[in-house]
Amino acid sequence: MDILSNLELGFSVALTLQNILYCFIGVLLGTLIGVLPGLGPVATIAMLLPITFGLPPVSALIMLAGIYYGAQYGGSTTAILINLPGESSSVVTALDGYQMARQGRAGAALATAALGSFFAGTVATLLLALFAPPLADLALKFGPPEYFALMVLGLVASVALASGSVMKALAMVVLGILLGLAGQDVYTGIPRFTFDITDIADGIEFVALAMGVFGLGELIRNLEDEHGRTVGVQKVTGLMLTKADFKAIVKPVLRGTVLGSLLGILPGGGAILSSFAAYSIEKKLSKTPQRFGRGAIEGVAAPESANNAGAQTSFIPMLTLGIPSNPVMALMIGALIIQGIVPGPNVVNEKPDLFWGIIASMWIGNLMLVLLNLPLIGIWVRLLTVPYHVLFPLIVGFCCIGVYSVNNNAFDVYAMALFGVFGYVLAKLECEPAPLLLGFIIGPMLEEYLRRAMLISRGDPMVFVTRPLSATLLALAVLALVVVLLPSVRKTRDEAFRE
Repeated sequence: MDILSNLELGFSVALTLQNILYCFIGVLLGTLIGVLPGLGPVATIAMLLPITFGLPPVSALIMLAGIYYGAQYGGSTTAILINLPGESSSVVTALDGYQMARQGRAGAALATAALGSFFAGTVATLLLALFAPPLADLALKFGPPEYFALMVLGLVASVALASGSVMKALAMVVLGILLGLAGQDVYTGIPRFTFDITDIADGIEFVALAMGVFGLGELIRNLEDEHGRTVGVQKVTGLMLTKADFKAIVKPVLRGTVLGSLLGILPGGGAILSSFAAYSIEKKLSKTPQRFGRGAIEGVAAPESANNAGAQTSFIPMLTLGIPSNPVMALMIGALIIQGIVPGPNVVNEKPDLFWGIIASMWIGNLMLVLLNLPLIGIWVRLLTVPYHVLFPLIVGFCCIGVYSVNNNAFDVYAMALFGVFGYVLAKLECEPAPLLLGFIIGPMLEEYLRRAMLISRGDPMVFVTRPLSATLLALAVLALVVVLLPSVRKTRDEAFRE
């Protein structure tokens, strides 16, 4: 009965007028940035981090969470109507969704995406409520060696599951760790990696890095990409599904939900990975695979369910272990730290109102998204006609104000601009920036647990292999790295990401 009393606490927190308002703002913003190409949840949450200073922790996290899973909904709208995925996880939806729209079935495709997303989000949130507390209890038994090994496994998994070159992803992780270690030594207070720049004596500002690499970097990329800036508005009719449609989508939605729930927990962008995997499975299981890519409704139902389930379950390692599974969760951890909350298993016991309030808000947010998305489709598509030369300076101005307000320090604005150029260079070199942000967040914690473990063992590194749990986690990390570097596996992996 503990789960019921905990959910009762969660709904009592989430159903306050203030938190309902912030949940609504979050899902509305999420849908909006999901619709607008080039503005993903990472960039948006990075830009909104300074605003969370003045908000209560629960309200801030509810709003940021709403932006994340709201973007998964919004990205499907333009993917279906104009073959322009607003979110990277909606790329697969465009394959069959756009073909359905061309055949006059845009309404059915949008309804399928909305209903599949709602079901998957609801189930995934239930899984979060059921499995997160036991996992947090288990994590409380972890010592410094186990935490160090767990973080190594998380970083290796993010490398293995990142798109593109493994070596580039590994380099991004190492660079992120080095950037995270800049500032004062946690034990001695001696400056390191500061190059005698006093403004980074306390470390590189997380908001400046995130807003630069993901916000400004993405904007600069969009400036050179003319495709999709101005599009025609399409009228949508026929939002009701037929009995045949319902029958066709039931199994794909269930399979996509299960797959997305499992892959969402893994580091490295589970929502994106699960949508591709769900589409591939449906195509293989179908008796008529030739329909896929030509307007198969299953090709919309499965990936949309999978990416929403993946988005919700990615909160499990973040809330219970303090380990981010993707860049958005890294930003959420940043928001917790800004609020003075130490991420990790203690959050469940020390901040039950925060933990269960976020979970309860996800059910409310999912319901809001269904009620919002279908009636407002016409408005969302009209927003795409806003000229980019109007959006661009507004977003840059908002970024500058936001990053300056964190410490009232002009240096952070210059740092953000520098990281923006750096993010653009990374994109041109085909280096995925997500592992960089994960390394930046996890790096200082990795160092702290390493040094704690070495202090406990009086400098004996064998402590990591003599303790069964840490030895198992490190063995899994080594195995994952070896497997992904095998020539046959690397070739298959590259082909899969290219496809």
